[in-house]
Amino acid sequence: MIIDVHGHYTTAPAALGLWRDLQIAALKDPSKAPKPSDLKISDDALRESIELNQLRLMKERGSDLTIFSPRASFMAHHIGDFETSSTWAAICNELCFRVAELFPDHFIPAAMLPQSPGVDPATCIPELVKCVEQFGNVGINLNPDPSGGHWTSPPLSDKSWYPIYEKMVEYDIPAMVHVSTSCNACFHTTGAHYLNADTTAFMQCLTSDLFKDFPTLKFLIPHGGGAVPYHWGRFRGLAQELKKPLLSEHLLNNIYFDTCVYHQPGIDLLTKVIPVKNILFASEMIGAVRGIDPETGHYYDDTKRYVAATANLTDEERHMVYEGNARRVFTRMDAALKAKGR
Repeated sequence: MIIDVHGHYTTAPAALGLWRDLQIAALKDPSKAPKPSDLKISDDALRESIELNQLRLMKERGSDLTIFSPRASFMAHHIGDFETSSTWAAICNELCFRVAELFPDHFIPAAMLPQSPGVDPATCIPELVKCVEQFGNVGINLNPDPSGGHWTSPPLSDKSWYPIYEKMVEYDIPAMVHVSTSCNACFHTTGAHYLNADTTAFMQCLTSDLFKDFPTLKFLIPHGGGAVPYHWGRFRGLAQELKKPLLSEHLLNNIYFDTCVYHQPGIDLLTKVIPVKNILFASEMIGAVRGIDPETGHYYDDTKRYVAATANLTDEERHMVYEGNARRVFTRMDAALKAKGR
């Protein structure tokens, strides 16, 4: 199988965005707040949004299953308060669940959390529990910066995050560390904020002893790890200066990287620097970079081509990247697949 661990519902029917616009407008006049029941999206509308987009490209590119979560830039945890985020997260998570129900052979859900700046992360636990126990979610997206580019939250090593980690360990689900829209003009959302956050999250883990407290906690750092693979020597040296263990022991039993890197040299670097056991196939298709590369004639986000072409992987290692590692990290997904004989 080819398992894509990083997919977002970027093609949701327009009604979802229109409902969100009403919700945001009502922050100034709560009497105009829409009800979740006001949002009407039929199964046919969901099918059309998927069949013409993600599923079509999956078939064209040869991937089999996508771990599917709400659109990252739509999470927008900085908007409104906890109730705003709670309602919005519940709606978006239910839509991803419905997609997985309609296309069970091709999609399996992961959840966004109802985070809000300055609010105790423990408030997210009811939505997390619901999504795992009722919707069969196999992972979560964790935003280290709910403020949207101002970084007002404590680092991921802070004990305020521990209630979420305890649930992650209990359910054996990983978190993809993924920020949302930047509302800081200094940081372009997908070109700067996302990659900054990937690098920052890794460094927060490096400078802490988080994984001593949670030896089985699993983080997936997307977008190839931001600057991490390119500056691996810097991080190794910093760990050494901080008297931390070697990165292979300190972090690489708990942190993984995906292949959302959109050119061949980037994948070549990733697969040369990062141990194969820590790399999971992903594309984030129909996401940040949707165009065709004029140098290759192929879509930038057709990452399967890069993994197939790199000389740094044997066939056995390619299988690990495409499927084996994902099954090992996303154990609930593996169990669901095995229950279907896959």
